[in-house]
Amino acid sequence: MRRLINDQFPRWAGLPVRPVAKSGWDNVTFHLGDTMLVRLPSAAEYALAVDKEQRWLPVLAPRLPLPIPVPVAKGSPGADYPFSWSIYHWMQGEPARADHISDPVRFALDLAEFLAALQRIDAADGPQPGKHNWFRGATLRTYDGIAQRALTTLDGHIDVDLARELWKTALDAPWDGVDVWFHGDVAPGNLLLDGGKLAAVIDFGTCGVGDPSCDLAIAWTLLTDGGRQAFRERLSVDEATWARGRGWALWKTLVTCAQTVGRADEEATTARGVLDGILAE
Repeated sequence: MRRLINDQFPRWAGLPVRPVAKSGWDNVTFHLGDTMLVRLPSAAEYALAVDKEQRWLPVLAPRLPLPIPVPVAKGSPGADYPFSWSIYHWMQGEPARADHISDPVRFALDLAEFLAALQRIDAADGPQPGKHNWFRGATLRTYDGIAQRALTTLDGHIDVDLARELWKTALDAPWDGVDVWFHGDVAPGNLLLDGGKLAAVIDFGTCGVGDPSCDLAIAWTLLTDGGRQAFRERLSVDEATWARGRGWALWKTLVTCAQTVGRADEEATTARGVLDGILAE
C-alpha cells in the first residue's frame, strides 16, 4: 500500500497508512492520513466497480439528500498490485445497528427519502446489471439455483414449504421494465449513523440501473415493523415490487442460514431471526 501511494501520489507520501477496523470482503481498506481512505479491490470481479464508481458517484452525489463517497483520486495497477483502485474522503459515522437507531420510523423515512431521490436521477446511460454488480437490478431468477440449494440444506430446520412459496411468489412478481437507479447493497454496514440518525450511505460497488426492488431487502433485515410500514408508504411500493424485495431479503438470508446450520454464534442467530421475520410477515 505504501509503495502504491509513494509511486503514484507523491504529494501524500508522508501521510500515515493504517488498516481500518473492519475492512469488508470486496475491498481491503486503509486510512490515508486522518481524512482519506484507500480501497483496494480484493479480486478481479470487485475491481470491475472501480471505473463505474469513478464515473458515476460524482454525478449522483449532488442530487442526493445524504452524503455518499466521492472519489478523490484513481490509482493504477502497480507495486505488484494488479487492479485499479480508489482514494476517497473518510466519512464519519458508525454502521447502523437496530439498538443504536434513536428513532426507527424516522430512520426508515430518511432512508426512503434517500432511495426516492436516487430513483429520480436520470437513468439514461447508467450501468446495466452485470458482473460488475453481481446482477443486482436484474431478475431474481439469477439466484434461483443458489436459493434452491439453501432450501435443501435447511429442510428440517425451517418451514421450507412456506419459504419455497414466498420465493416462487417473488420470482413470478412482474417488473414494469423501467430502469431506475439503485444502490444494490442497502445493508446495515453501508448505512452510517451519527447520533443515532442516518448520516451517510456508502459502498456503491453494486449500484446500477434496473429493477430497484433489491434495495427493499433492508425492510426485513434492519427496519422495525413500524419502520417497514413507513418505508413502504414513503416509496409507494406496489405489491409486485414489495414481493420481489422480500425475495431479495429471503435469498440472502436463506444462504446465510444454510451456511450457519448447527451454529449458535451471532451470525447464525441474527440470520435465523431475520428469516423468522421474513416468513412471518
